[in-house]
Amino acid sequence: MQKWLAPLRAVSMDIQGGLLLIAAAALAMLFANSTLAPAYESFLSITGQVRLGDLNVEKPLLLWVNDGLMALFFLAVGLEIKKEFLQGHLSDPRQVILPGLCALGGILVPALFYLGFNHDDPVFRHGWAIPSATDIAFALGVLALVGSRLPPALKIFVMTLAVLDDLGAVVIIALFYTSDLSTRALALATIFALGLIVLNRSRVRSLMPYGIIGLALWVSVLKSGVHATLAGVVIAMAIPLDRSHPDEESPAERLLHALHPWIIYAIVPLFAFANAGVALGDLSHDDILHPVPVGIALGLFLGKQIGIFSFAWVLVKSGVAQLPERTSWLQLYGASVICGIGFTMSLFISSLAFSEHAASLQMIDRLGILAGSMLSALLGYLILRNAPATSSSKHSKKTAANARH
Repeated sequence: MQKWLAPLRAVSMDIQGGLLLIAAAALAMLFANSTLAPAYESFLSITGQVRLGDLNVEKPLLLWVNDGLMALFFLAVGLEIKKEFLQGHLSDPRQVILPGLCALGGILVPALFYLGFNHDDPVFRHGWAIPSATDIAFALGVLALVGSRLPPALKIFVMTLAVLDDLGAVVIIALFYTSDLSTRALALATIFALGLIVLNRSRVRSLMPYGIIGLALWVSVLKSGVHATLAGVVIAMAIPLDRSHPDEESPAERLLHALHPWIIYAIVPLFAFANAGVALGDLSHDDILHPVPVGIALGLFLGKQIGIFSFAWVLVKSGVAQLPERTSWLQLYGASVICGIGFTMSLFISSLAFSEHAASLQMIDRLGILAGSMLSALLGYLILRNAPATSSSKHSKKTAANARH
């Protein structure tokens, strides 16, 4: 049991963050659908400017959150992914097979659901990746409501799948969601990225040099046409994870521990508050039945659970992988449904997909994200709350039987 409990020691903060995320989204909906709606829109439109000589960065608050603060979110995501691959569960290939291939199914099948409704329109097609990622904070918040009846191994499965989902989302954003590229800015970004590598190879342990060059990298990526948040991932890959002394934290661990409370309690809730406000009174019948929100909602609610659970069923039945310890099929299905909560990353990808040519879609796409995520959260909670637990002895017999076959 201890081997499963060890990775969960820091989950309590994530669970609190998930509940705070839900509250922030609900508050955004309340503001957007009340007399406070003008104040809400004015707040998001506040313009901030940073100028240094010829360099000028001027954005409304909404984009400072999406392009700036979310770069710190992706920095934390990159550090988590790096730590998991080098030291955590993802360092053991046996622990990666089931959640890794299930994550692949959870990306491909929702995309097919979305494209099934939007394949004819090139602008609508651009949102194919919106239902592709799992919101780990939101998902852990729902799992917290279920309580201790869930086996720890199932929670680890969801966490690992969500981490790999995030990695997939990073790759998708880098490959498919870029605008017109600036050769000069990309060249500068490459130089700064190489500078980070030099710091790493020189075994620089202080975070200050990484921060200075990382800020320059972020500005260069922002001006290049590649989304600025990817600079956070590049910075994370360069910061050393090895320890100079067994009793000391590595630079990556120090930074992750420093960032984690800000990400959980401030950045992600602020992102949710800034992006989840949908004025329901402004939506028409045609908006609700528009292929974009329908494709997103069904991609999250049906595509995620079908993709994850079907891949898991094939892997386990073929003997390639085993069910998580003390986990029943019904519990695994409930976890697959929970993974349809795509809130934060789905909102983020939608802001990229429809930022230029289809700004009018940025309201109805949120409706699909909220509907798909809420349905996944509700059904997943009900399934896991009422699923009978699998005893350790019963699971051991099943495992032994599978091994004999």
